[in-house]
Amino acid sequence: MKLLTYNFLTSKCIRGVKVGYPLKLNIVEKKIVNADFSSEFITRMLPRLDWSAVCGAATNVGTDLPTTMPTEIQNDGELLQKLHHVLLCVDVVEGTLECPETGRIFPINNGVPNMLLNEDEV
Repeated sequence: MKLLTYNFLTSKCIRGVKVGYPLKLNIVEKKIVNADFSSEFITRMLPRLDWSAVCGAATNVGTDLPTTMPTEIQNDGELLQKLHHVLLCVDVVEGTLECPETGRIFPINNGVPNMLLNEDEV
């Protein structure tokens, strides 16, 4: 899975984490993959993004974004390209997801986050 805070694109409930709560991403290893750029696709995603979470993820992968979402972002091709790179072209191979609210840490191994902790098992 290549979402960099995992919550700003998905509405699935992660056990132990509120739906939509920003998860902090700590990258140990990443790889860059090819994904076709579509400004229309990125523009449609904008209303669902948690901008502060995207900025944190961008910083984590070495990309600078403005601290607040520009009002005319849909007309800024360079910024849309940066968002495309952060959201779709970076695969996290190893690292962790951390819920700042609960302090729970979910390891990412081989690109798959393990979000089922012992206390969640039924």
